[in-house]
Amino acid sequence: MDKINLKSIEPSQIEGNFIDLIGKQWMLVTAGTPESFNTMTASWGSAGTLWNLPVALCFVRPQRYTFRFMEEYDNFTLSFLGSGYRRELALLGSLSGRDTDKVARAGLTPVATSSGVAFAQARLVLDCRKIYGDFLSKEAFVDSTIPGKIYPDDDFHKMFIGKITGAWMK
Repeated sequence: MDKINLKSIEPSQIEGNFIDLIGKQWMLVTAGTPESFNTMTASWGSAGTLWNLPVALCFVRPQRYTFRFMEEYDNFTLSFLGSGYRRELALLGSLSGRDTDKVARAGLTPVATSSGVAFAQARLVLDCRKIYGDFLSKEAFVDSTIPGKIYPDDDFHKMFIGKITGAWMK
């Protein structure tokens, strides 16, 4: 597997609106090693400063194949491909890595980062080291209308917070 071929930048130099990058253009959450990894499309998450650290947040349901990798490994990456990859991102979000080589089907090229796997087609990659993880819970919601709309079966995501340890941009 090739190494990432993007310009290394400081997290404070990241350009773009994360509401647009994550919520509208989507991202890939990837965990594992170059020899064994899985990725999934996500449209929920955030990036910013927490505990005086540059961090990224992502949310993964336990039934997703990627969840096993998020639990097992200390690092994960967030790859932002851009709106031109909507078909590939939709495919990666609808197929399971348990059943098929969905990365190959999407035509993406995995590349090694300093501590994980990203994709050559990405225009922005965040390398993250997990520093916190916990399940969302019905009792913690201040707005009680959200759980019934988003989690009718109490099927809550686990939130992973990662310190951004590397960032690359085209």
